Amino acid sequence: MELTVYLAGEIHSNWRQELKEKAKVLGTPLNFVGPMENHDRSDFIGEEILGEQPNAIYRDEAASKINNFRTQILIRKSDVVIALFGEKYKQWNTAMDASAAVALDKPLIVIRPENLHHPLKELSNKANVTVETVDQAVKVLAYIFDEK
Repeated sequence: MELTVYLAGEIHSNWRQELKEKAKVLGTPLNFVGPMENHDRSDFIGEEILGEQPNAIYRDEAASKINNFRTQILIRKSDVVIALFGEKYKQWNTAMDASAAVALDKPLIVIRPENLHHPLKELSNKANVTVETVDQAVKVLAYIFDEK
């Protein structure tokens, strides 16, 4: 059995690579998908596909529709969603993706530092598991395959 895991969260750090490497070390049969990690491509995909837009608002709207289309398909095809909430970046897209997972009844692991407990308490309550580190999230996934 192989699971597909959607990795929701900021695209500015290497947390996804860290998670993938830890999962590989544990020998978990996982396939990872997620948002477009090339920020410029994500921001300009609307114009790349639909052509030049009249201003920044229309450019954002065009890109948003195509990015949302991608996200919806990948989350629906995923078996599990991991949503990482860090301290450094605004987390609007992460919250939206985690909420979509809840609405689609997808198993959800939320990763958030202790100091974000209060602002994320409702979402954590809807998640299946809330952890504080990438390492803990990987161990939760590995436990699925544990036959000991």
